[in-house]
Amino acid sequence: MKRIYLAFAALFMSVMAFSQGTISGTVVDGELGGPLPGATVMVKGTSTGTSTDFDGNFTLEVSQSSGTLIISYIGFISKSIPFTTTGNLGSISLMPDAEELGEVVVVGTGIIDLATDRKTPIAVSSVPVKIIQEKIGTQDVTMTLVNTPSVYVSGQAGGFGDTNMRVRGFEQDNTAFLLNGQPINGMEDGLMYWSNWSGINDIASGIQIQRGLGSSKLAISSVGGTVNFVTKATEMNEGGFGYATVANNNYIKTSAGYNTGISDKGWGMSVMLSHWQGDGYNEGNFGEGQTYFISVGYRPNDNHGFNFLITGAPQFHDQNFTKSISSYLEYGRRYNNNWGTYEGQYMTERRNFYHKPVANLNWDWKVNETTNLSTVLYASWGNGGGTGNLGNRIRTAEGRIDYDAIYAQNAAVTDGDAVNFGSEPSYITRSSMNLHNWYGLISNLEKQLGDNLTWNVGFDLRTYYGKHFRVVSDFHGLNSWTDNIRLRDQNDNHQTYGTFGTYKFVTATETFKPSAWEAAFNSYPEDQKIGYSNDERISYGGLFTQLEYSTDTFSTFFQGSVSNQYHQRFDHYQYADQSLIDGTSPQWTGEPLPAGIEPGVDSEKVNNFGYNAKGGFSYNPTSQHSFYGNVGYYNRQPYHDNIYLNFTNQVNPLTENEKIFGLEAGYGFSSAMFSANVNLYRTSWKDRVASSSTVQSDVITYTSNFGTEQLHQGVELDFKFRPVSGLSINGFASVGDWVYKGNAVTQITDENRNVISTETIDYDGGKVGGAAQTSGGLGIAYRINKNFSVDSDWRYYTDLYSDVGAIKENLELPSFSLLDAGATFTVPLGIDKSKQLKIRANMNNVLNHIYISELTTANFVEAGDETYKGINVSNQGYFGLGRTWNVTLRYDF
Repeated sequence: MKRIYLAFAALFMSVMAFSQGTISGTVVDGELGGPLPGATVMVKGTSTGTSTDFDGNFTLEVSQSSGTLIISYIGFISKSIPFTTTGNLGSISLMPDAEELGEVVVVGTGIIDLATDRKTPIAVSSVPVKIIQEKIGTQDVTMTLVNTPSVYVSGQAGGFGDTNMRVRGFEQDNTAFLLNGQPINGMEDGLMYWSNWSGINDIASGIQIQRGLGSSKLAISSVGGTVNFVTKATEMNEGGFGYATVANNNYIKTSAGYNTGISDKGWGMSVMLSHWQGDGYNEGNFGEGQTYFISVGYRPNDNHGFNFLITGAPQFHDQNFTKSISSYLEYGRRYNNNWGTYEGQYMTERRNFYHKPVANLNWDWKVNETTNLSTVLYASWGNGGGTGNLGNRIRTAEGRIDYDAIYAQNAAVTDGDAVNFGSEPSYITRSSMNLHNWYGLISNLEKQLGDNLTWNVGFDLRTYYGKHFRVVSDFHGLNSWTDNIRLRDQNDNHQTYGTFGTYKFVTATETFKPSAWEAAFNSYPEDQKIGYSNDERISYGGLFTQLEYSTDTFSTFFQGSVSNQYHQRFDHYQYADQSLIDGTSPQWTGEPLPAGIEPGVDSEKVNNFGYNAKGGFSYNPTSQHSFYGNVGYYNRQPYHDNIYLNFTNQVNPLTENEKIFGLEAGYGFSSAMFSANVNLYRTSWKDRVASSSTVQSDVITYTSNFGTEQLHQGVELDFKFRPVSGLSINGFASVGDWVYKGNAVTQITDENRNVISTETIDYDGGKVGGAAQTSGGLGIAYRINKNFSVDSDWRYYTDLYSDVGAIKENLELPSFSLLDAGATFTVPLGIDKSKQLKIRANMNNVLNHIYISELTTANFVEAGDETYKGINVSNQGYFGLGRTWNVTLRYDF
């Protein structure tokens, strides 16, 4: 009997030994495509498990021939993978919570148009949430995209949130930025103010940049490309996080978030709060802000999902403007002349403050098995502005502002009642305010017409009302400030009755603190507004359609859209009532306008119709090779600020719809070890308006070129190489040739947009400035073990020219390179690794390289001129930041 037991035991052990095996695979982000390092892989019902390496790969020894693997990753929907044999399971995709239609509330999945939504390839790069969290540090969210082809970011030296990102040489107003598929470029000028979006890095689940023609389910015409910021929505599982970041120059940031998870009745909520503050890299660049994020989801059944989200990032940051290279050489590269002290206390002349809450309500409806409808109703309310000076500024010997002398000057003003341009010198700090309400509705219907044919159709409606005016933020000892507004007639002519013309006088007696929170709730009486007061309404309507046919090896698509924009301007100050023009006008006596007469007039209404069409194809002869080609034509309306001249109601006769024609082609290769993409592009842009600004001797001037033509063409390369487990090598290169063509009308105006000069100039062959036309980079990441990894990124920039708009002979800046490095240490705190402690350290510009990142003038060297690296030191611009560092401690539970 004992022998029988022994025989059975031996047989059982041999079967067990035979049943043991190895399961392997790769866990990837199903939406953005990147690997998910640190994902948990567990055999269901056992304690057997492992985690993925830096490349998302895992290998797991199992003692059974069948079972179920549970794959999980923080912020993503867990997935169950049954296995009946050991071996390689291949690629396993996990979807972010925000995008899981089957189980959780979504944020407009039919509106968010990522490259994966269209099988026809485009030039695209994606940044997963892991990279955002680890590498952003104290930087603007734009810095997460610097390791991609044809992207150049400058302006960091201006202050927190003042970066400027260009794609293929095109400015930010010509790249479409979308938040969950909703447009967030300024309605008036298309610009991006990143200080308003400082919280994106806290709430983003991924970022994708589509260079060139791109893919968007909106009637938008992006020239440089499209950048999608995809935020979190209501998380499925209960849990949360908290982290703290410290960095150079007394920067500290704390953040915490919590998710209730989805209840049995389909409800859930996620919240996040953060606070940051710092001194800034340069002198007088202090900043402080908060971010809040609240998302409430409800899924009543399998066919409907709702999500309400509100987020905002109130902030202030003190600004540094461009200065001459000679000033930096004299006072140091961190020199900022926008600040000073009063009785030993810090004061600044230039502070940006803003609060722009964004709210949206999303509804996803699965109509039937072949039809889905996604609708997003959204709103944003912007309140804030920027400070500056009015009156007689006094500076110290070092060029900073002498507030002690200014207070003494103001104390000498009779009765403390100052008059702008009066005989007694005086000075105040004013706030130029920009308030707006923006409402929109986007809807997209997707219909499967067959196994290979998909049709999308949708609309995009927006209405925007903005208010612009100035108020006093600090009297500096004065009691009041009287401003004079020179009136125009309704034909936009200045009236010149008598010696001084016709004026309206406004006396301000109240101050309004430059605070983002207070700006959101302040009321601003009309009699306290100085300088100017005007509003505008912009309304927009667009229709979009897309048809795509695809098989396993071939796909083709067509997109088309039409849109109409409506503009009107309302001026409350500088236009005189006709009865005043026909009668007697008060002169420079401080007298108010006659009773019952108030200036103000509405502009004529301007309607502009635009359209675009684009199409393309792809061919995938094998799983490793792919080819594509796209073509597009845009007829795009001018921005509001280019329609009305010089802050008046006069319609600019030089503006017309811009014409953009784009061609793209590319090849992609993909294997388990190596993947690469090559893109060729050619973009012709006609009848455009190009603008730039210059600060010289405290005077800001703006240069606008009307009717400009640009030609941008180039080649881009990006690759990923994983020679061994744990080692990843990424690289990119881009070579462009961006030039102006023909001639255009150039107009130079002052800070109040008074015209200084207008002339027609030949720009043919002039280099487009503001971004490096040739760039390249190499990144290496190595996971030393499952808990510790290091990474480094090197970038090189050359063929960088001054940002001066259209110019025949542009000034080339010195080439430069930058090296960044980081390390991550993770400590799992539970067997399922849902709890973990992570320490991340970054160092940017490790070698402390000194370089000029941007110039806004093009002064060439002449005999006897002082130079710096071959550049005339009279040129205005920014040096890039030197070595910086940050350390983050994060706890997930």
